[in-house]
Amino acid sequence: MTEKHTDRYYLVREDLLPEAVLKTIEAKALLAHSEVQTVHEAVERVGLSRSAFYKYKDGVFELNHMQQERIVTISLDLMHRSGILSRVLSMIAGHSGNVLTINQTIPLQGMANVVMSVDTSQMGAQWSALLHDLKEQEGVKRVQVVGQGAASY
Repeated sequence: MTEKHTDRYYLVREDLLPEAVLKTIEAKALLAHSEVQTVHEAVERVGLSRSAFYKYKDGVFELNHMQQERIVTISLDLMHRSGILSRVLSMIAGHSGNVLTINQTIPLQGMANVVMSVDTSQMGAQWSALLHDLKEQEGVKRVQVVGQGAASY
C-alpha cells in the first residue's frame, strides 16, 4: 500500500482524536520543553509505542503550535530556463518570506527540483496567497509544502 500525502488539513476536536494521536502530541511537547531527552523517554512517560509516535509525529500538531511555526519547507519543480528561480525568490521576498536554505537538483529532461526552507514569521495571512502565486508563476510546474517547523525528532 502506498503512502498518500495531501495538502488538505482538518481541524478536529480533541475528544474525537484517537488516543495514540493525543499521546503523540503529548510526547512531542515533552521533547520540545526538554522535560525528557529522548523519544524513548517521552513515549515511555506517556504510555505510547515508539512506532506509533513515529507514525504520527510529522502529521499532528496543536493548532496554537501550528500558528507559531515559522519555517516551512517547499518543494517546487521548475522548468530549466533562465530567471525562473530568481522570479520565485523575488516572489517569496515580495510576500515577506525569507529563504533560509535552497537545494536544487541538476535539471533532467528540462526540469529541476528545488527544495527550500522559508521563514514565514512575517507573512501572516499572505502564506496562502504566496502558495497560489507560486503555482501560477510561469515555469513553475509543481508546488508542494513538504514540512513545517524548525525541529524534528
